[in-house]
Amino acid sequence: MNAATATSSLISGHIDIILLKIISLEDGYGYSISKTISSITNGICDVKEATLYAGLRRLEAEKLIASYWGDESQGGRRKYYTLTQAGRESLAESLAKWEMTKDLMDKILNREHYRRDNHAGTAYN
Repeated sequence: MNAATATSSLISGHIDIILLKIISLEDGYGYSISKTISSITNGICDVKEATLYAGLRRLEAEKLIASYWGDESQGGRRKYYTLTQAGRESLAESLAKWEMTKDLMDKILNREHYRRDNHAGTAYN
């Protein structure tokens, strides 16, 4: 698996929390949200259009985001997305779960030594 494939899999696996977080920072339309993700990650993460819009539709159906039409600019109206109260609550819960998961993964992946003996579960630094 190459870095681009790994990054793409990571993004698509966590697209809901990523979209909620980006939209919490500022209302945006599909292309602007995609560009924000790319900019924040220094171009390492590019969200596929299908992944982006499927995530936006799902979050809107779950009432975690709402959409509205912006003013016409440069050839057409854009559909903007904003976070709802339920979306803010879901984001806070998801961020707490993410922190817990990240902490657990760090404990496991940063462990250098582990020995099982009569004291199962005893970890050594």
